Amino acid sequence: MPRLIQLDERGELTTAHLRLVAQSLGCSDRTVRRWLDTARATGRSEPKTRDRFTVTKEIRRLLVLWGGNASAVHRELVKRAAEDPALPEVPSLATLHRALRKDLTPGDRAGLAHGEAARRAFDVFGKRPDGHRNSAWEGDHKCVPVRVWIEDELEQPHVTWFIDCATKYILGAAVTPHQPSADAVLAALRVALDRTGSFGPAGGLPGLVRVDRGKDFLSKPVTSALGRHAVPVIDLPAYSPHLKGTIEALNDAVEEMLFVSMPRYIDQQTFPGGRRADPDEPALTFEAFVGLLLDWVRWWNTEHKPRELAGRTPLQAWSADPTPVYDVPADQLAHFGLWDDGRVRTITTQGIQWRKHHYIAAWMVGMGGIKVALRHLPHHARTIEVFGLDGAYLGSAFLADEASEEQILEVRRARTAKARQLRADMKAAAKLRRERFKASTSATPPERLGALTAAEAEAELSEWPSTVLRQADPGYMPHRPVPDGWARPVQPGTTTPQTDTTEETA
Repeated sequence: MPRLIQLDERGELTTAHLRLVAQSLGCSDRTVRRWLDTARATGRSEPKTRDRFTVTKEIRRLLVLWGGNASAVHRELVKRAAEDPALPEVPSLATLHRALRKDLTPGDRAGLAHGEAARRAFDVFGKRPDGHRNSAWEGDHKCVPVRVWIEDELEQPHVTWFIDCATKYILGAAVTPHQPSADAVLAALRVALDRTGSFGPAGGLPGLVRVDRGKDFLSKPVTSALGRHAVPVIDLPAYSPHLKGTIEALNDAVEEMLFVSMPRYIDQQTFPGGRRADPDEPALTFEAFVGLLLDWVRWWNTEHKPRELAGRTPLQAWSADPTPVYDVPADQLAHFGLWDDGRVRTITTQGIQWRKHHYIAAWMVGMGGIKVALRHLPHHARTIEVFGLDGAYLGSAFLADEASEEQILEVRRARTAKARQLRADMKAAAKLRRERFKASTSATPPERLGALTAAEAEAELSEWPSTVLRQADPGYMPHRPVPDGWARPVQPGTTTPQTDTTEETA
């Protein structure tokens, strides 16, 4: 209408213009001409809107109160209007339904009825670029919905694992019989970084690791272990599974493909009243469960073909990616994730003291008094790793109070070996000090065996400074040069030098 009114004011409006607009809008020429006459008379070019009932904040609150039930909301409005005549007239139930459909999106209606999780099901989420291998990893804990036997009790284990976002390759996993902690994260990371282990050949250093505010993933041992290799840990907002969709999809897939078929699956079908079909179903042992899970991981990496990989397995996608892989050196990987409290300790006759306990090892024999630093895995107090102050790795040490017979025997063997070595050194030194003489058959002075010649003696003494010789024999005084004024002895058969009597007289 604004364009037609503009043409009409300038006197350029023709029947052809009206016919063109009518054809474009799918109406008759008379309808367009009637709209133009109304616009000339009222000065309003927009279509007239009919007043209707709209959804207010109060109605939204009532929808939350009654769980999205529009009929219950309508009854509440009728009841309030009957009690207070000053309130506006209540629309019909059909009008209320039309207003809800028009003013509220499907996501709003689901959220008002069932909460935030239901509303998110109608949201639109963008997809990150696929990237390349090791560009980004995602990690998470998964509470297994299966009860297994753990020390004569039925418990739900937890799985901690990492997946490569680009190739969907499961890089590492660790299973704990209880709620996982930082040690489970470090164990899964260690096998993920090691390309020669059971999860290889994939692995290496990632560009970044995404987690969702899990305190175990954000603990200092984990962040510092990755930070030493310049790998940042991205802390995503809480309750935002769409921001790490790769690992969330893996959590759903393992439950639908594996856990649902296991005995003692907690969400299996039940009879009326919650009774199970087989309440006495035998449960898996923890060892059997871990074996089945690792078999499924191998199947996922080598045989399964996710839809996003276009007919390839994760292993094929990883192998076909030409992106360089940066490996962690083996000596650094062996001690990955060990925590250092920054204190210096001393090896004593009882070993190394840490947390009011003593730790010993066979390699400590003979090293009493050495200053060392120790490192350990979080929540693991049975063994520690000992390093020199220069960073050199010395060895592992175990809790002395819980030492096994084999460990105690190894320490004893080490002590015996050290004692034997010292005995051998003392015997060798005694042989050096012992003087041996030649056997004599007549009354002659004793003659030492292995006597040195004069040249050999001078050559050997020339290698030692006088200070060393004085330490060996405190009474030894080396010869000094003879002063020029001293009278020198005359060899027999030579002429006695003449002295200057004048100078003596003077």
